[in-house]
This record gives sequence, C-alpha cells and structure tokens, in this order.
Amino acid sequence: MPVGPTQEILKRAFAERYGVAAINVVNDLTMEAVLAAAEELQAPLIVQTSVKHVEMTGVEVMYAMWAEMTKRISVPVALHLDHCPDRAVISACLAAGWNSVLFDASKLTVEENKRQCIEVVAEARRYGALVEGEIEGFKRTEEMTGDEAEHVQTLETVVDFVEATGVDVFAPAIGNAHGTYKTAPHLDSQRVTDIVEATGIPVALHGGTGMSAEQFTDLISRGCAKVNISTALKIAFMKSGYDFMTENPGKYDPPSIFKVQRAAVKDMAADHIRKFGSVGKAW
Repeated sequence: MPVGPTQEILKRAFAERYGVAAINVVNDLTMEAVLAAAEELQAPLIVQTSVKHVEMTGVEVMYAMWAEMTKRISVPVALHLDHCPDRAVISACLAAGWNSVLFDASKLTVEENKRQCIEVVAEARRYGALVEGEIEGFKRTEEMTGDEAEHVQTLETVVDFVEATGVDVFAPAIGNAHGTYKTAPHLDSQRVTDIVEATGIPVALHGGTGMSAEQFTDLISRGCAKVNISTALKIAFMKSGYDFMTENPGKYDPPSIFKVQRAAVKDMAADHIRKFGSVGKAW
C-alpha cells in the first residue's frame, strides 16, 4: 500500500503500539527528503502541510507535487492538513485528495467546535478521509507557564466530543506545546491512557520536538499512534543551510546547499522514525 487512508496507517500503529511520524514539510525538498527516509527504513509516514504552506504553494500545485513524488513509493504514506480552522481550506484540500485533516476549532466554544466538527467529519467521509479533532489549543513553548496540564477539559467532555463528532483521532493537551522546549516538559501521560481507554481511538501527540526518547516510548505505548514533528524539520533545514553558507562564504550555488539541507532533513526524519518504533512496519 503506497498512498492510502490515514485511518489504515494509524489503525495498525494503534493496535501494535508503535508511532507513525507525522512530519510537517515546508517545500518540495523537505517533502522528498522525509519520503526518502520512510522508504529507506520501510516505515509508514504521514506528511503534514500547514495552512500557510498550502496557501503559499497553492492546493493544486502542492497536491501535484505530492502525487508525483509518491507515484513509485512502496511504503504506506498519507497527506495530512495540519491545524486548519478555515473550513474553505479544508474543503479545497479534501476535494484535491488530502487523506486527512485536523479541524482546529479550539478557539471556539466546545459546543460550536462540536457542531462544526460534525459537518467536517461528514464532508471528509465522502472522500474516505480521516478527521483529527481538538478542543484545547496548544501554546507556543515560549508561552508556557508550567501549569498547562491543569487547564484542560474534563474526560467526560472529551468523550462526548469524540462520540458526537465521530473524529478518528483526538489531539489532547497534556502539557505539550509547539516550538522548542527550554526544559523537559511535564506531561500528563495518564490523560492519554484515560482518553484512549474511554474512547477507543488513537491520540495524536503534538509538540513532539524536544521530547525525550523515554517520553515518546511511554506515550506511544499508551496510544499516541500519530506523533507530530514540525520544529525539528525547520531547525534541520535552516541550520544546515546556515552552516553551509558559514563554511562556504561566497559559494552561491543553490544545488550545493540543497544537497546539504536534504541530507539533514532526511537524517532528522529517520531519527524520529527510529525513536517511534516504526522501522520495518511497512506492508
């Protein structure tokens, strides 16, 4: 199975308790690099796109790029729209061929989030696509105060949201955040277990960059089948380019810097795939 339903990719990971790397790419080079890492390690992979990236590149161009790059791929892969509050963008991506979307209505009330999410799920089902939902927004790491895990919705509220909407994956706040952690985050791992046991669906772990290998292993064992990585890719891409220009002042040769950046991104992706236990899990 090359490109296929995100549901199938996560169903197997959830059952066998390994994590699928869900990596946010920023251009064609990074998309190709993470796909190459998955192919080399024979691991399933979810390639994620941000709303900003989709709007900058264009829905049709981005999907054409994805379709061409995955034409001959031998491992299970899926294309996912990350953190999207814009229903129009969701509709455009689903129609174009995205395999899954995260409808991020966390800034709305839970009731309004639920009402709209029901509609998004119904729309996605027409395309055979998966929907990830969330009701608690994620801060940037620089905004963290240390008590994030305490300001969450009740388990009853989560269960009601999941059952009412029919989302396939839920993204809970457990003390995690987007960006680079200054210190190891204090995570409420038990909340993952509680949500998984109460809903029976996999959990998506956000803010993965900078978590320890032990934290990843523990959370994946509890049901975090989808593990998001974004900042680590940006760091690998930007730092490798900066280092190249620092070491080669005046060498304005794009292919040379692209080669270095591709290698750095591919290595970063491979490192996370190994940490998540998905090496050799392709079928």
